[in-house]
Amino acid sequence: MSETATRKPLGWLPWTTLVLSVAGLVVAAYLTYEHFTAGTTLSCPNTGVINCGKVTSSEYSKLLGIPVALLGLGFFAAMTVLSLPPLWRTTSPWPSWLRLAAVAAGVVFVCYLIWAELFQIDAICLWCTVVHALTIVLFGLVVVRQALPPIED
Repeated sequence: MSETATRKPLGWLPWTTLVLSVAGLVVAAYLTYEHFTAGTTLSCPNTGVINCGKVTSSEYSKLLGIPVALLGLGFFAAMTVLSLPPLWRTTSPWPSWLRLAAVAAGVVFVCYLIWAELFQIDAICLWCTVVHALTIVLFGLVVVRQALPPIED
């Protein structure tokens, strides 16, 4: 991409990714709070296949000793910053590459968490599913934008 090239942000795309990132930040903050308070107020059934408590307290709720909810909070905080409209319009390639790398790592981690829920924990957390869906939609939007050709000034 030349120094004068810029990626036209498609008007709605930066705001959509920002709203999705903030929504993910809110849900991840809730899950982080629940993690550190032993999940006593989780608004989710605790029996059967839908069982947030079972998921959020499982051995898969931590990675290398770090709560997965806290990792999600960090991810959505980073995505919120990277989704700010000015960072979509910059001529520097770094924000778009960082955004793509972050959301790609996020979707890979989501796939791992979905696998853990379905095949190891045998339970699904509805709040986690919201985070997974937001991450996948963010991934789709970022990848589509990244694939579009730059618009010359």
